[in-house]
Amino acid sequence: MKHLIDPTDLSVEEIDAIMDLALDIIDHKDKYSEVCKGKKLATLFFEPSTRTRLSFEAAMMELGGNVLGFSSADSSSATKGESVGDTVRVVSCYADIIAMRHPKEGAPHFASFVSDVPIINAGDGGHNHPTQTLTDLLTIRREKGRLNNFTIGLCGDLKFGRTVHSLIKALSRYEGIRFILISPKELRVPDYIITEVFEKNTIEYKEVSTMEEVMDELDIIYMTRVQKERFFNEADYVRLKDTYILDSAKLKQAKSDLAILHPLPRVNEIAVEVDDDPRACYFRQALNGKFVRMALIMTLLGVHA
Repeated sequence: MKHLIDPTDLSVEEIDAIMDLALDIIDHKDKYSEVCKGKKLATLFFEPSTRTRLSFEAAMMELGGNVLGFSSADSSSATKGESVGDTVRVVSCYADIIAMRHPKEGAPHFASFVSDVPIINAGDGGHNHPTQTLTDLLTIRREKGRLNNFTIGLCGDLKFGRTVHSLIKALSRYEGIRFILISPKELRVPDYIITEVFEKNTIEYKEVSTMEEVMDELDIIYMTRVQKERFFNEADYVRLKDTYILDSAKLKQAKSDLAILHPLPRVNEIAVEVDDDPRACYFRQALNGKFVRMALIMTLLGVHA
């Protein structure tokens, strides 16, 4: 039985197979409409979620399966003091696969040891969000036609953003990826990313402080929110926040086939005017999340069309 807790739980070959399956689902939806008939997905969300929970539920329903679960710890027996382990043991009696989000890092990993069914990590604190990474990879593949040989800019909060760390680790296993890290010095990527990913694997990267100085080099830009709460004083935040708002003026320097990604939710880091730009991929990215989760559910359950 296989679980998905960390993006590196999947080999490159397994990721590519999931991408291929997701693309076939997109092209032949009817073929997959009953493949999970009689199967049940439990969504155990101990903290709030919109896109991730609903896309998991939509994915299972479009595969012909059923969904049960809860959307906050307040509506579960966690309020009575029940442990995560006991909750998972019980729910695995009722469901064939579990998608779990928890505020404590490592909770889904622990759950995988006690569950009788596959566990999918739907986000654990600031640690991992592997299905968002699969979503990002599918979006890049659909927009660019490949997962190699491009320059990607990662912009905003690169220190605390779990989606950024997971995407860097995943893309580092493909050839010809060049990373440009755009952030204030306060929010640069952690040192371990530099030493254990970039330097260890001789991957080309550079760190800059503004989008303007590198915009014309990018094939993809992955936007994240600069978080006010991470700054030591408000003056620094005010000084930097407008630097990391992507708007039409900044996009004048960009390539005509730039792909603009964002894991969402957006606050103000992408101006609303950009939504009508054909290079804006973030809502298509959200839709891709449903398709890649359909492919992942099928893969972990071992079902076929």
